[in-house]
Amino acid sequence: GRYGFKERNVEGQMVVDFAKRMETAVVNTYFKKKEDHRVTYKSGGRCTQVDYVLCRRCNLKEIGDCKVLAGDSVARQHRMVVCRMVLEAKKKRRRVRTERRIRWWKLKEEECSVRFREEVRQRLGGGEEVLDDWATTAGVMREAARKVLGVTSGNRKEDKETWWWNEEVQESIRRKRLAKQKWDRQSDEKSRQEYKEMRQQVKRMWRKPRKRHMRSCMRGWTLRKEKRICTDWPGRGTELGRMYCKLEQ
Repeated sequence: GRYGFKERNVEGQMVVDFAKRMETAVVNTYFKKKEDHRVTYKSGGRCTQVDYVLCRRCNLKEIGDCKVLAGDSVARQHRMVVCRMVLEAKKKRRRVRTERRIRWWKLKEEECSVRFREEVRQRLGGGEEVLDDWATTAGVMREAARKVLGVTSGNRKEDKETWWWNEEVQESIRRKRLAKQKWDRQSDEKSRQEYKEMRQQVKRMWRKPRKRHMRSCMRGWTLRKEKRICTDWPGRGTELGRMYCKLEQ
């Protein structure tokens, strides 16, 4: 840089040559400072600059300041060199992938079901008999399903709450947006009141499908809970089942 300290000696030239070879910059010399904030070594009447901060030239724009703290000493006669830099932390978005699954649910469609059966029959040699080796048969069926039904992309689905989005709510939101634009243009009490009423109307309309959705979720959860209780009920052959039979008697 342009702001070195006094004349450059042999050792100073060696530092400069090293910085050129490594494509780095001597940060101390890039900022205009008073002499006390440039001297890194002071002993008796001798003052010199022997401690440096180097950085890559491509990162020089991130350096905000570099100076010597005149009152602090790291070692005897050596002063602390402080460099201030601003680093931009870039958050790397990690793409989460899930396992690619076969679209078995497409077998509900008649066309896909017929094509799947034909593909399996051809892969099994055209016969109706199932191979004795179930692992081989399962592999054949999976390959046929991948070809006919396809597989998922493996990307995780975003949790988007679109259950409440219907035409009625969409129209109310559009009217609310227009009312907001009108209020921004006119800035009077009447337009402000209209926008306030439209906003309350959108909230009321949003609550209705939300209640229906929550009611449906609770009903499904209750049915699954009851089914699990019935499935997990202990059989009479188990120890817990025998204890229950004794209690019944």
